[in-house]
Amino acid sequence: EFFGGSVKSYDSNQLASNSPIEDSRSEASCVHTSGLLLGIFDGHGGPACSQVISKRLMRYIAASLVPPDDLRQHVLNEFVSEIKELYEKSFHQFANELTNTTLAGFQMHQTLENAFIRLDQDLSREAIEMPSLRTMSVAMSGAVALVAHIDGPHLHVASVGDCSAVLGTVTDTGQWMAKKLTNEHNSDNVGEVRRLLSEHPATERDTVIRGERLLGQLAPLRAMGDFRYKWSREQLEQLVVPQFGEQVIAPYYLTPPYLSACPEITHHILTPRDKFLIIASDGLWDTMSAMQTVHLVGEHMYGKAFLQPLTLPKQDITLGEISQMLTTRKAGLQKKPLDRNVATHLIRNALGGTEYGVEHSKLSHMLSLPQDIVRLFRDDITITVVYFDSEYLRNCPT
Repeated sequence: EFFGGSVKSYDSNQLASNSPIEDSRSEASCVHTSGLLLGIFDGHGGPACSQVISKRLMRYIAASLVPPDDLRQHVLNEFVSEIKELYEKSFHQFANELTNTTLAGFQMHQTLENAFIRLDQDLSREAIEMPSLRTMSVAMSGAVALVAHIDGPHLHVASVGDCSAVLGTVTDTGQWMAKKLTNEHNSDNVGEVRRLLSEHPATERDTVIRGERLLGQLAPLRAMGDFRYKWSREQLEQLVVPQFGEQVIAPYYLTPPYLSACPEITHHILTPRDKFLIIASDGLWDTMSAMQTVHLVGEHMYGKAFLQPLTLPKQDITLGEISQMLTTRKAGLQKKPLDRNVATHLIRNALGGTEYGVEHSKLSHMLSLPQDIVRLFRDDITITVVYFDSEYLRNCPT
């Protein structure tokens, strides 16, 4: 896909391990602002929550970015006829509240945080007020989420859970550098563990995280959905136990909520040295480091240039210079990637990569594992790579 402004284009792809796949992804250009939104959502306990938030979260964020007067005029009229629908009703309510706010002291950070938290609250309320197979399957499953918002030189990344965002940057000396813009919210993150423990009594110090998991059950320490770790014990006994059984309530479930949907947000001002952004679910990062992915995308970027027809510069050029260009092109053609789509290139290397390049037998083995054991060897992988326009970034004001 190609865009204007600071985004030149983006590539995206995903490979399922679970059946059905529990990852989702979505992209949206904001109609009323110049921003581009890109999201990766990694579900657990089924695909329901991940699918629903991938469709709804972008809308919550986009509506929050519209000046209240414009929102009153455009968005509300758009949805009035469909208000009876449950999701539309929630969105309409949220948009209605936004029209009563002022843009004084607008903070992108606050906007992203509010959209994540509000959608999570809406998922909870919908399941409590309108319990059905659909709302309860969303409420009982969960998803980690990462959303990047790019507007001119401003890049914001909001994340709950363990998807990651990595910026590919070129140094003064022409070397690639990987800059990680996210932290994983799991038990390996000391700050995150401290935050969680500080929110519960000291008597629960040994039970909040057991076996490196929340209440001994959930790997991410922040996620959307998963209301079995957020609702009160009374709500769980009343709403969930009759349908799903006593085992829904985790052992040592004493002082909920244990799980947060509040995202951690990073703001980065893009410069002409920032060439691309990789966002992906943990299926990619299980097999590759940030630096490896940046090198692969950088090489692909260089190799892909040789898939284009050769064009000569407009000014006068000598035969010697043409010869030099052809020699460079010949060398470059050896690096020509198999895949035009860089996300596919990353998946191919994630599954079949060795220190000598992609080994076809390893790749075909990883792709042909039987459904009942594939999950032991690899996770769902979802990747989006966004290329930045260096020329635009060189000339745009911050």
